[in-house]
Amino acid sequence: MKPTCPLCARRRASRACPATGSRICAVCCGTKRLVEIDCPPDCGYLRASQAHPPAVVQRQQERDMLFVFQMVQGLTDRQQEMLVLVQGCLRTERPDAAALVDADVARAARALAETYETASRGIIYEHVAALPASARLGADIKALVERARGQGAALRDADLAVMLRRVERAADTAAKVLPGGDTAYLELLKRVFRDTGRADRSAPDEQPGNDAPRLIIPGG
Repeated sequence: MKPTCPLCARRRASRACPATGSRICAVCCGTKRLVEIDCPPDCGYLRASQAHPPAVVQRQQERDMLFVFQMVQGLTDRQQEMLVLVQGCLRTERPDAAALVDADVARAARALAETYETASRGIIYEHVAALPASARLGADIKALVERARGQGAALRDADLAVMLRRVERAADTAAKVLPGGDTAYLELLKRVFRDTGRADRSAPDEQPGNDAPRLIIPGG
């Protein structure tokens, strides 16, 4: 009698799974990989799926890549670095706060952009988003920026304003071209950012460096 997959208890177990230490079915291998199954990086099935992703995954990667390219197009190197820093903060889970949606991000980015635009003209006036979730997020991002400045990062107000306008536009438009509904932009950040070994936190307190979250161009 053919062994049954221990994960679904229905289909024939045909693939040796190093993560579970048993044989599982091809369907569970494909659908639960890296979701319910903690696959080791040397798993042959995992490596094959990454080298030759299904067509639907390839199409998603292409859409992600185009969206990210349009988001960074025309930014200076410094502005792109700021964008990576801020978006790394946006992808961080906040278990003590209400779940964010893209509209919260857009409002927070808009208020901060207005603040830095005003400051670039020599006028100190802090614009604050009207809704509490957006205001809290804006405060987190501003604290991150000021902390980086305190550690010597040269972050000009005008550059910050340009970068934050890109965040605002991305959060406003992501749902039109990407899956995820009212969290399409936030879901994109989870797909295209890689946290290189450090634990997530609500406001990173180190200047961005080699171990900061990095932007991963999908399919690259």
